[in-house]
Amino acid sequence: MGFSMFDFVFAIFPILFLLIFGFFLFTIFQGIRQWHYNNRQPVLTVPAKVVAKRGHVSRSMHHHDNHVHHHTGTTYYVTFEVESGDRMELQVPDQEYGLLVEGDIGRLTFQGTRFHKFERFKEQ
Repeated sequence: MGFSMFDFVFAIFPILFLLIFGFFLFTIFQGIRQWHYNNRQPVLTVPAKVVAKRGHVSRSMHHHDNHVHHHTGTTYYVTFEVESGDRMELQVPDQEYGLLVEGDIGRLTFQGTRFHKFERFKEQ
């Protein structure tokens, strides 16, 4: 009795299912862990400078009823440098991203890895 492709699929399917399910659980666990970590951190406001900006574009495609649906989303990140010289990259809302310019100096308010706001120093 030989080993057929049908047997192979039934043997590999549970393994692939467990790997994919495990990946989703891991991703959810990491998100909850990061959220919990941020909630335990104090809200800090420190002088900072905007040193870099970047966007990450993600694309997805879905097939439904013989139609192809495309979705594109952009996540925005800004790197801030604080007085000690340390840098941190935080995800920022698109409205805030559009208002920030590299070189801006002001007060950064954040909590862990969670961006709250950036207020530019008034020019004198």
